[in-house]
Order: sequence, then C-alpha cells, then structure tokens
Amino acid sequence: MGMAESVCPFLRTQGCDASVLLDDTSNFTGEKTAGPNKDSLRGFDVIDTIKSQLESICPELVSCADILAVAARDSVVTLGGPTWTVQLGRRDSTTASLSAANSDIPSPFLDLSDLISAFSNKGFTAEEMVALSGSHTIGQAGCLTFRQRVHNETNIDSSFASSLKSNCPSAGGDTNLSPLDATSPVTFDNAYFKNLVKNKGLLHSDQQLFNGGSADSLVTTYSTSPATFYADFASAVVKMGNLSPLTGDSGQIRTNCRKIN
Repeated sequence: MGMAESVCPFLRTQGCDASVLLDDTSNFTGEKTAGPNKDSLRGFDVIDTIKSQLESICPELVSCADILAVAARDSVVTLGGPTWTVQLGRRDSTTASLSAANSDIPSPFLDLSDLISAFSNKGFTAEEMVALSGSHTIGQAGCLTFRQRVHNETNIDSSFASSLKSNCPSAGGDTNLSPLDATSPVTFDNAYFKNLVKNKGLLHSDQQLFNGGSADSLVTTYSTSPATFYADFASAVVKMGNLSPLTGDSGQIRTNCRKIN
C-alpha cells in the first residue's frame, strides 16, 4: 500500500477518513479501482486483521482511519525510519468516490508544476510535497505507470532504464511490479533522493523533483542529510494525518473497515 494511502487517503474526498478501504456497493463505486490505486494498493487484509482483533477487545472504539494512521507510522519505524506522534480520534467516512480518487490523487505522469499545484490545493507547500514524496523509498509501482519513462524519456540513467525493460516491456506486463527505490526497497531511508540525483527515479513524477527545477536543492539536501529528511517527513505526515478529519458526530466508527455499519 502506498504511503500516501496508508498514512491517510488524503488527496481525495473529505480527507483522512479511511474511504479507500470501502468495497464497492450498490450505492457507490469505491476507490480501490481508481487509476492511481488499481493493482497498486494492497495490504487490506492486514487492516482487516488489526480491526478484527481490536473489535474483539474494545468494540466500536478505534476507527479504521486511526488504524491506517498508526499502521503507517509503525511500518515506517519498523523499516528503519523516523517516528512521530499520531493524533487520534478520527472517525470513518460512510461513502467513497471513485471519481474523486481519479481526479485528486496526483498522477505519476505529472510535471513538477502540477505536483506543486496538486499538493498546494490540499494546503501543502512545495517543500512538504518533496518530503512526502520520500515515502517512495519503500513500495512498488506497476509497469503501466513507468513504461513511458523507461522506454522514451532521456533524463534517466541508461543502465537503470535497461535493467527495468525486461520486467516492463514496451507492450504487455502492465501489472508487473518494480520497487520505487531499487537501492534499498524494504528500508525507509534517504536512498530515494540519492537515486533522483543519479537520474534513477522510477516514475516520471519522481524524477521531476530533480530535473533542473525549484526542487533540486531540497532533493540534494535530503540526499546528503537523512536527519533533515526524517524531520521534515515526520512533520509533513502529521499535517497530512490531520487533513479534514471526521470527528464528533460526523461519520462513524466502522466495525468492518470494508463496509459501513
């Protein structure tokens, strides 16, 4: 599951409300099959297990949105990254929106200016966007999302591109996965930024952060100072987790994260 999704499905409907966990119903089509999510998001069974265990101990107390937020933090820590205090008390949405997911989640094909705008629309600075993009130090992407970069773009290390083509041919293999950070794919570190400086970003949107533009200097800083990256990432994640949460009487605390009560 991608980091933006696991911290909270933030660039979509109402904010950090676990809408991404809802399965399709007769009343709405959920977000799991949205373009940016299809064949990419996974780990729903892990959330199901956590929720089931919590419901057996303290029923209808811990929301699915809070589970996502805590699981994201603990996953980062487990993989060697920074920690942060997760504010709790979110409630869960009672609907989801495929169209909102398709329109609001940043595409892997965006240029830098569009990335800055997409995050700005949700209240994030360009610096926070770069820091949050560092979550791509873990996770994988499907061939469909980086085929054009590997086969057609020029700001990519030639050896890196060649190494990807067997798993992502010019036709077919759309769902074949490659790590977003080939250097240390299961460690949360600053290797993602080191890769960008070497033109080894997997996605077009990744390499846009280091391509002669305004983000170059911050990428360079993060590539040489993991402590700076960790501090900025943790701060930005806390802000993202507080994006328009449902509280009070809004929403509900689902007993099954896949469906409304």
